[in-house]
Amino acid sequence: MPSPMTLTEQILAKAAGRDHVAANDNIWVNVDVLMTHDVCGPGTIGIFKQHFGQDAKVWDREKVVIIPDHYIFTADKMANRNVDVLRAFAAEQNLPYYYDVGTDRYKGVCHIALPEEGHTRPGEILLGTDSHTCTAGAFGQFATGVGNTDAGFVMGTGKTWLKVPPTMRFVFHGNLPPYLMAKDLILAVIGDIGVDGATYRAMEFDGDGVFALNIEERMTLCNMAIEAGGKNGIIPADAVTRAYVDERGKKTGSKPYTMFAPQAGAKYIFEKVYDVTKMEPVIAKPHSPDNKATVRSVQGTKLDRAYIGSCTGGKLTDFRAAAGILKGHSVKIDTFVVPATTEVARGLDTEMIGGVSLRDIFLKAGAKIGDASCAACLGGPSDTFGRLNTPISCISTTNRNFPGRMGHKEAQVFLASPLTVAASALTGMIEDPRGYVV
Repeated sequence: MPSPMTLTEQILAKAAGRDHVAANDNIWVNVDVLMTHDVCGPGTIGIFKQHFGQDAKVWDREKVVIIPDHYIFTADKMANRNVDVLRAFAAEQNLPYYYDVGTDRYKGVCHIALPEEGHTRPGEILLGTDSHTCTAGAFGQFATGVGNTDAGFVMGTGKTWLKVPPTMRFVFHGNLPPYLMAKDLILAVIGDIGVDGATYRAMEFDGDGVFALNIEERMTLCNMAIEAGGKNGIIPADAVTRAYVDERGKKTGSKPYTMFAPQAGAKYIFEKVYDVTKMEPVIAKPHSPDNKATVRSVQGTKLDRAYIGSCTGGKLTDFRAAAGILKGHSVKIDTFVVPATTEVARGLDTEMIGGVSLRDIFLKAGAKIGDASCAACLGGPSDTFGRLNTPISCISTTNRNFPGRMGHKEAQVFLASPLTVAASALTGMIEDPRGYVV
C-alpha cells in the first residue's frame, strides 16, 4: 500500500505521470510555466540557443513568460541591453506573454505579475530564474527558482529532473492580531529554524491562522521560504485561492487545474505549531534574515531610511497597512514607497482610507513614490530609486538584508512588516506598531 503523500509530493507525482512519489525520489517532471526576467533571461536564452541551436523554438510559446522587472528605470547601458535581449527574443519566438517596458503591458515585479496575469494555478509546476519564484506556492502549486542552465533546458524541452523534497509543516492557529502581518510570521519561522533550516525541503503552511489570510498575505508567507533555504513554500488551495485564480485565469484562457490537499497520515520530517495570538511584531537585524528579534527589544534604534516595496512588501495589502499608520502624520526620515506592479500602482489611487487615496496619504506624509519595479530590493545601478548609496541604516519590507543587498555593502538593513516600517518612519527609530494600530 503506497504511503500517503504530502501536498508537494502529490503535485510532483502528477507532473511525473506517476501514481506515487516519496521524499528523495529522483524524477522527471513536465513543467507548466517557465518564467524569466531581465537579470537572468539573457543568460537563459544564451544557453538555450547554444544547446538547441540558433534557430530553435521554445517547447511551448504559451508556457514561457518573460517579465522584465529588476533594473528597469535606470540609465545603465548594460541593464538596458538586457531588456533589449528579452525584447528581441520575444519577437523572434512570437511569445504572447512578454510584458515589455515602456508599453501598456509593462507589469513590474514578476512574482506579483504572474498571479495578476493568470499564470499561477493550483496543482501545477512553475519554475522561474529567480529564487523568490516560491511566492506562487500561495496558490497551491509547486513553484521554485532554478538557474540559467536548468531554465535553458526547460525552455527547449518543457521538462526538468529533480529530487522530491521532504516536507516541513508549519501550522498557525488563532486570529491574527491587528498589529501582526504575514511578514511577522515568516520572520519568526526563519528566526527559529535558521537560513539553512529548510535546505532543499518543502515548507508547507497550514492552520486556521493561515487560511484566514488573504491571498497577498499568503504570498508573503511563501515568498520567504527561500530565506530559510527551502526548495518551495506551499499552502493548500481553498475557496480564496479558487476565486482569485478563476478571475485572473480569464486572461490566459481559463485553463483547468487540480486542487490537492495533504493526504491524511502524510509524513513530515518536522512540524512546528504557532499560536498567532501570543506572537508579537518581529524584526530581522543586520545582516541575515534569521537574525531575529522582537521589535520591542530593539525599539529606539536610530534609522536613516524606511523602504516599503518589493515582492514581499509592495502589494496593496502592504500599502493599506502602512497608510493606515501614516495617515495624518509626517515621516521623520526619507521614506520610499515602491508598488510591486502597475496594477498595484493604480490601486494607490483607487484604494481609500477615510476618503483619502493611499497615494495622497503617502505623499502628504512626505514619502517618495517610485515606479513599479524591484527598485532597490536588489541594489542595482547607482541611480536606482531608493538604493542605499551610502552606509546608512534602513528599515525595509524587503526579504534580504545581507551586506550590499540594497546597495552599499556597509549599510545596515532591518527587515520588518509594513506596519513596523511605517511606525518607524514616523519616529526615525525602530518603533513597535502596537502603539499605532487602531
